Amino acid sequence: MTGRLQGKVAVITGAGSGMGAAMVERFCREGARVIAADISGQQNAVAKSMGDACLPLQVDTAKSEDIRRMLDTAVSHFGRLDILCNNAAVAGELGKTGDYSEEEFDRVWAINGRGVFLGMRYAIPLLLKNGGGAIVNTVSIGALVAFPTMPAYCAAKGAVLMLTKTAAVEYAAQNIRINAICPGTVKTGLSMGMPKEYIDMALQGMPMGRLGLPSEIADIALFLASDESSFMTGAAVVADGGYIA
Repeated sequence: MTGRLQGKVAVITGAGSGMGAAMVERFCREGARVIAADISGQQNAVAKSMGDACLPLQVDTAKSEDIRRMLDTAVSHFGRLDILCNNAAVAGELGKTGDYSEEEFDRVWAINGRGVFLGMRYAIPLLLKNGGGAIVNTVSIGALVAFPTMPAYCAAKGAVLMLTKTAAVEYAAQNIRINAICPGTVKTGLSMGMPKEYIDMALQGMPMGRLGLPSEIADIALFLASDESSFMTGAAVVADGGYIA
C-alpha cells in the first residue's frame, strides 16, 4: 500500500538520525510533506535525500520559541499541519537518583518531557483549525519498567506517556488522535552511545535476541499517523522484542 499520507503535512522532531530520520523517509514515501526538525544539523542531509517534499529546520525542542517557529513554518511553507511526531530525546547522564545532579535532571526533562508538552501545546490549536489530526509521541519502555541509573530519562518518559493519555481524552471528540510508541532498545546513535553492558543486558532480556531497527519504529509511527489507526487514541504501542513480556 502506498500514499497512506497523501496530502498530509507532518512535523518530525529528532529527524537528523535514527528513528526520526526513518520516520521522515517513510512519511515522505507515503505522500506526506515533512518538516524535518533537529538540533544537530544532520536533518539537512536527511531532507536533501527526500527532495522538495521535505524541509529541514534547526530546532531546539527545549525552547518554546523554536517549537512555535517549527510549527508555523509547516503552515507557512506547506499550508497546513496534520501530523506531529514528537521524537527528539536524549538519554542523559547515568547515575543513581541519590547522586543525580539537578542540572542534568533539568536538561533531560527540558528535552524529553517539556519539549513534548510544548509540541503538543502549540500543535493542537493548529490541528483544530484543520478539523483534526494525529500526534505520535515517541516514549520508551522506560515509561513502563525501571532502567536503573536513568532516573531523569524514565521520569520524563513516564510523564510523556500520561501526557499522551490525558490529551488524547481531552481532544478525542474533536478528531485529534494522540498515541505513543514505547520502543525497547533500538539500534540508534543514542542507544549505541550507552555502555556495552547496558546493550548486553537489553539483549539478554529480549526473547527475539536482537535490537530493534529504526525502520520498524517508523512503520509504527506511520500506522499511528495514518487513517489505518482511526479508532486508536491514548494507546501505548510497545515494540521491544518481547522484553516486557
